[in-house]
Amino acid sequence: MKKIMIVTLVALFGICMAGNAVASDAATKDECIAKCKEAAEMINKGGLDAAVAEIGKKDGKFVWKDTYVFLMDMNGKMLAHPVKPALTEKESLLDITDKNAKSPKKIFVEFVNAAKSEKGEGWVDYMWPKPGEEKPASKDTFIYRVPGKDLFVGAGIYK
Repeated sequence: MKKIMIVTLVALFGICMAGNAVASDAATKDECIAKCKEAAEMINKGGLDAAVAEIGKKDGKFVWKDTYVFLMDMNGKMLAHPVKPALTEKESLLDITDKNAKSPKKIFVEFVNAAKSEKGEGWVDYMWPKPGEEKPASKDTFIYRVPGKDLFVGAGIYK
């Protein structure tokens, strides 16, 4: 009986540890805030061209775990996106809505509004596909206005 109990406890412990390993592959809100502030500092210190190049790298320092930083201007133009670089080809993304059937929202308008707010930052929730997937998932993105610029960066977590 003791042997069965020990085996069961070891198995449960292993399952719990496996679950924690998967969870650690997910970005946190604190990481998103820190990466956005790091990207904004890089823009102000190293210039826009260098920042666009680094943020746009699929294997760059602003892509980690299951998320990434992107860079936009206040007109809704995507300047750098490491996972969907085709978004940079459009003049404006302000008309794009998410795929939430219950209440679709113009997510890029909400991003701009968060960046233009008094605080210059905020969280926006919406539906967006995880990297490498097509089906939209629930996502919260931190938007941070680059100090002194009409630019903002964002990074989010999938729920």
